[in-house]
Amino acid sequence: MIAQTLRRYIRAVSCMAIVFLVSVGAAQAAAPQIRTQAPGYFRLILGAYEITALSDGTKFVPWDTLTNNVPPSEIARLEKRSKAVEPIESSSAAYLVNTGRSLILVDTGSGQMWDESLGKVVTNLKLSGYSPDQVDMVLITHLHFDHAGGLVFQGRAVFPNATVWLNKREADFWLNKANRDKAPEAMRPWFDKAMAAVAPYLSSGRLRTFTDSRVFAPGVTAIETPGHTPGDTSYSVESDHQKLVIWGDLIHFSAVQFTHPEAGIAFDVDEKGNATQRVAALADAASKGYLTASSHISFPGIGYVVPEDDHYAFVPVNYTTLISPPKTATP
Repeated sequence: MIAQTLRRYIRAVSCMAIVFLVSVGAAQAAAPQIRTQAPGYFRLILGAYEITALSDGTKFVPWDTLTNNVPPSEIARLEKRSKAVEPIESSSAAYLVNTGRSLILVDTGSGQMWDESLGKVVTNLKLSGYSPDQVDMVLITHLHFDHAGGLVFQGRAVFPNATVWLNKREADFWLNKANRDKAPEAMRPWFDKAMAAVAPYLSSGRLRTFTDSRVFAPGVTAIETPGHTPGDTSYSVESDHQKLVIWGDLIHFSAVQFTHPEAGIAFDVDEKGNATQRVAALADAASKGYLTASSHISFPGIGYVVPEDDHYAFVPVNYTTLISPPKTATP
């Protein structure tokens, strides 16, 4: 009798164990997918300077925004080769330069001025260990709202202690009401957003303009690259004989424009002018071997331009977590 009872007990316990294991397996299999990405910043040491790439997020951009300087069949071939999906998910980024004496932000992302998938620069700035009130200078490549919109939030300055710098030709074009009024209807919101982005800095006397190759800090220099917009500017950062050039919007579709630098985009104010700047910038970067950074190349958008047959290719910088301790900054 005792043996029979014991056998029944063992069978019952075994069944319960099987049910428990099955239920545990089912619970594990049913774990919800998180579907969010890691914090969007990437750190790079350039000589004695610290560079932090800050993701503003991504946005879907259709391939047909590329202009027709390249045959559609060739664009389709390059699209297929790059494994890109139409529309392509395009990155947007800003770049923070810590010289040891100055904290300089190049571009600000779109803020609240565009898609909800964007506007993450300030969030990622904070996650990277900094705060907006620590920024001393904001250098704007151009006044398109995906680069300058993050200057403001609900009409107030996001960077309360920063001086904002932009090329004088850029200011003269986008901040001119007469230009806005004679522009095509579809372009007028671009003027409105540019004016709104700089308004609190203009009213407080913290908006400055420059011409030519102005130096903002040791090794941090403006390079005029007009074409995409009238005052589009790139910024060169050099320290201890290492160099990074942060481009204005010279590249939008890396899968196409490294192979065909002549390919423009619908957002170019001067398509031919921007193509000329792109050809020159790619040739210079490839021949001199310095790093480049581009907002719309897949984040962090930092890497090298290398020759490949009769065109160019982009080699992303190596991912690293081994950050060396700071040393005395020298240009």
